[in-house]
Amino acid sequence: MTQDSGLKIAVLDDWQSVAEKVVDWTVLQPIGEVSFLHDYPADTDAMVARLKDFQILCVMRERTVFDDALLSQLPNLKLLVTGGMRNAALDLKAAARLGITVVGTDSYKYAAPELTWALIMGVTRNLVDEANSLRAGDWQIGIGSDLYGKTLGIVGLGSIGQKIARYGKAFDMNVIAWSENLTAERAAEHGVTCVSKQELFEQSDVVSVNLVLSERSRGLVDAESLNRMKSTAYLVNTARGPIVDEDALIEVLRQKKIAGAALDVYSVEPLPADHPFRTLPNVLATPHVGYVTENNYRMFFSQMIEDIQAWHAGAPIRVFA
Repeated sequence: MTQDSGLKIAVLDDWQSVAEKVVDWTVLQPIGEVSFLHDYPADTDAMVARLKDFQILCVMRERTVFDDALLSQLPNLKLLVTGGMRNAALDLKAAARLGITVVGTDSYKYAAPELTWALIMGVTRNLVDEANSLRAGDWQIGIGSDLYGKTLGIVGLGSIGQKIARYGKAFDMNVIAWSENLTAERAAEHGVTCVSKQELFEQSDVVSVNLVLSERSRGLVDAESLNRMKSTAYLVNTARGPIVDEDALIEVLRQKKIAGAALDVYSVEPLPADHPFRTLPNVLATPHVGYVTENNYRMFFSQMIEDIQAWHAGAPIRVFA
């Protein structure tokens, strides 16, 4: 059954003010009016005031939390569209109870792995500090680390972890991996050695976290794991912030128990202005840009439009189970 026209549609989490230009949103004019909201997430009351008039919301993965408390106070909301087919910030049970349809999009599979490798190169070769030294009128200030012959440990050998493994092999690294469900046979299919969690953190020169955030993975990279790492090793996290115990990581970085960390994700985003990750000298931190690329945004937003059109026609697609 076709939905009513004249709907109010909001594109949230457009922090860079780019969503309006990436694709042609005017194709939704027969369905409703599209607004682009650039505000950061706020408390529940502020979010209710901001969103209460909209029937359709388009959101980015894990930027704004839609829990029961917020969803219950948005009686006009009928359709929630998210980038990607996972979003741990959405309370799907509450949405189902309230009659809100939740749909998603595909995602470009190379953006996050490429950023991961850029961070590995950046942190091991001191690229930011060296570049800043040059800009300041100075010259070389340190000695970079090598990757050739070193051990890359991958926590989570899924679609992203598999790409990271291939990059590591191209750099002639020894690649090992661990996850709770990983078998030696599946690891071998990707030219990787399956090891225990303890062995991975003890043996790796670079540890790359590439797991999906879930209750099982939350806090999985804990103080015990971090303290098993070599003093010359680096931790790289482009997955989700809560997978790593941030307090424990800050402690080992302050004590220089590991060489450094390269991070693109955090437990609280945007990262608070006074957070240690902004100032620790052995941290290379970027503002969750792993999926912020032209191809990924074009896919997200074009398929969000398709999702809205399909739902409005009474045949929703890419529906969350």
